[in-house]
Amino acid sequence: MDDRLDARRVRYFMQVVESGSVRGAAEVLGMDPSAVSRAIGVLEQDCGTRLLERRGRGVVPTDAGELLAGYLRRQHSQKQQLLAQLDSIQKIERGHIDIVAGEGFVDWLMRHSLRRFMARHPGITVDLSVGSSDEIVRRIVEERAHIGMLFQPPRDDRLRSHHSHSQPIQTLVLDAHPLARLGRSLKLADLQPYPGVALHHSFGVRQHIEAAEISEGVRLNTVLTTSSFNALGHFVVAGLGYALSTRMSLPSTLDAARVVALPMRNPLLSQGRVHVVSRHGRVLAPAASTLLRQIVADFSLSTSPAADLSGTAPGEAQA
Repeated sequence: MDDRLDARRVRYFMQVVESGSVRGAAEVLGMDPSAVSRAIGVLEQDCGTRLLERRGRGVVPTDAGELLAGYLRRQHSQKQQLLAQLDSIQKIERGHIDIVAGEGFVDWLMRHSLRRFMARHPGITVDLSVGSSDEIVRRIVEERAHIGMLFQPPRDDRLRSHHSHSQPIQTLVLDAHPLARLGRSLKLADLQPYPGVALHHSFGVRQHIEAAEISEGVRLNTVLTTSSFNALGHFVVAGLGYALSTRMSLPSTLDAARVVALPMRNPLLSQGRVHVVSRHGRVLAPAASTLLRQIVADFSLSTSPAADLSGTAPGEAQA
């Protein structure tokens, strides 16, 4: 059907319908009436039916003409609606953003970047999913999420790091724990006599701890494994033992006033970094791009040293 609907001829046809006569349409279009009449005749041949019929001194659409006019009006309305939607997306009035992050980032996001962004842009919907490091990388690479936040992602050319800053893995214990009284950076061997909690193997934090265990020839006494940073924090607060994790991973809802973070000597733990990433080469919609800039700006204000904003591959962003 569309192949038979020449854009110029249907424009003339609609003007005739609106004007009620060929002469009236010709005046609006600035054309000779005979040229308009010829164009309508060709359109009727293309459609295989009469589209207009005489009525008094003017013309009115036939049943077929009414069908065509209705179709063209709906098409025009849909086009205008699409253009309005595209315009609203550009103005960040509408849209959707998918974020996937480690659980330790959720509290920070809701208190800072996401809270500010959603207050300013109430028309934007957001899906915030929690995942392990492996899952975050997979969803970003497969373009099922716009923005990812995670600890020490793997070196992968498909990832673009927009921001990174130091976030060492430390030993989290209550201030009364024997480890808190050593007064020095800890070796993994110092932790061996005590029970500990660990994240599952798919988490970047756990992968770095396992690498540190291999480098020091130590196997830690892990009595609880979990996929929940919340459970990790409760384990420590309850005085059940230590956790090797980042300070940021402790939920703000925990009574963590008595929790201390003890530095580790192993560089695999002390030199960890967190990253804000997206899919390399993916052009983010304005809403997602604006939220990404908000996250980077908020991290830059709340961390030291200054953030790495160059958009490098994650492995290259390490100091």
